[in-house]
Amino acid sequence: MDLVPLRSVPGAGLLPAPDQVVAAASNVAQKVLYGGIADLRPMPRTLIDDGTLREVYHYRPAGHVKEQGDPILLVTPLAAPSSCYDLRRGCSLVEHFVTEGRPTYLVEYGEVSFRDRNLGMEHWIDEVVPTAIREVSAHAGGRPVHVIGWSLGGIFSLLTLADERSGDLPVASLTVVGSPIDITQVPLLAPFRPLLNFFNGKGPITKGYQVLGGAPKPLVKWAFQLTAFQKMVTKPIALATHIDDREFLAQIEAVDHFTANMIAYPGRTFGQLYHRFAKGNQLATGTFELDDRTIDLSRIDVPVLVFAGSTDGIAPVGAVRAVVPMLTKAQEVRFEIVPGGHLGMLTGRAARRTTWLVMDEWISQWSTDNRPASPIGTSRKRKHSSAASRSLAK
Repeated sequence: MDLVPLRSVPGAGLLPAPDQVVAAASNVAQKVLYGGIADLRPMPRTLIDDGTLREVYHYRPAGHVKEQGDPILLVTPLAAPSSCYDLRRGCSLVEHFVTEGRPTYLVEYGEVSFRDRNLGMEHWIDEVVPTAIREVSAHAGGRPVHVIGWSLGGIFSLLTLADERSGDLPVASLTVVGSPIDITQVPLLAPFRPLLNFFNGKGPITKGYQVLGGAPKPLVKWAFQLTAFQKMVTKPIALATHIDDREFLAQIEAVDHFTANMIAYPGRTFGQLYHRFAKGNQLATGTFELDDRTIDLSRIDVPVLVFAGSTDGIAPVGAVRAVVPMLTKAQEVRFEIVPGGHLGMLTGRAARRTTWLVMDEWISQWSTDNRPASPIGTSRKRKHSSAASRSLAK
C-alpha cells in the first residue's frame, strides 16, 4: 500500500500517521546503517571498443529476456558521468531498455586530463560519435542504430549526422533530449551575455580555461548545481518533509551521486563551446563552422525525435524547439514537452511514464522491421508529424 505523506492528509495537523512514522524510522535507519537508500549499482556492461577519450560499452542482456531488434546507442555529454542514463535501479533508462530486450550500448569518454587540453569539438564529431555508431552496428550484426543523445550529447549527435565527412552512417533514428539550440532563449545566460560580448574573447573566462587547460571538475559541478539553486536552498526542508517517502529520498541520493561525479572539459572544446555557443549562438542559424567546413543541420535525413523539459533551466522549451524548423530533410520530426528539469526529463521519476514510453514508441516505429523501405543515409521526403506539437507535460 502506498504511504500518504503527512503534507497531503487533510486535517492531519502536525501529527504523522503511524505508518509514516514507521516508514520514516526505516529510512533513517537504512541511511545510518548502510549509508544510503538508493540502489546505485550500475547495470552490467562489457567494453567493445575504445580509443582516445572513447569507450563504447554493450550492456549485458537481462537473463530472463531475449535481446533482439535494432541497437540503441546512448551518447553521453561531455563533463557528465554516464550515470545520467543509469541513475539508479528502478529509475534507469538503461535498465528499462535492457529489461525490454533492446540491445543497448553507450559511449562515454573517461577522465579528461590536462594532456587532453588541445582536443576540440571535431574530435567528438569526426571520431568519437561516428566510430561508436559503426562499432555498435557491427556488434549488433550490421543493424542500423537508434542514437539517443542528452544535452551536449544530443548536439554532438546532431552535428555528426549533419556532417558530410561522416558519410553514410548506419542510423535508424535520432533522439535529442534537452539540447539547447538557441542560447538567447536560455534565461540563465541572459544577464551575462552583454558582459561576455564586452570582453570580446580576452576576458577572465578565456584566460582561465587557457591556463587550466579546460574547465575543472569542481567548476563543472558548481555550474550544474547553480542551475538548480532554488532546489539547493530548499533541499533540507524537502528532505525533512519527505522523510517517509523512500522513492523521493532515493532519487535525491542518486542525483547527488551523479553531481559528485562530474568530469572536466578539455580546454579547446570548452573554448569552442564558450565562444561559439554561449557567446556566438552559432547553432541558432542552423549551421556550425568547424575547421574548414560548415555543418548544416538541414542535411540530417533520418527521423528525429526532440524532447524538451517543461521546467528545464539549462535548455528551456524555446531553446530546444528552435531545432525543429531546421530539420527540413528529416523523414519525420516529432517534438515532445515532458515533465522535469534538465536531468529529471531524462531519468526522473516521471520520466518512466512519459519520456521513456515515447522513446519506446519511437524506436518501435522506426525499427528495421517497421520502417519504410529506403536506404540509410540517403535523402528522403520529410513526413510532417502531427505529433510535433504534442505535449506530455502536466
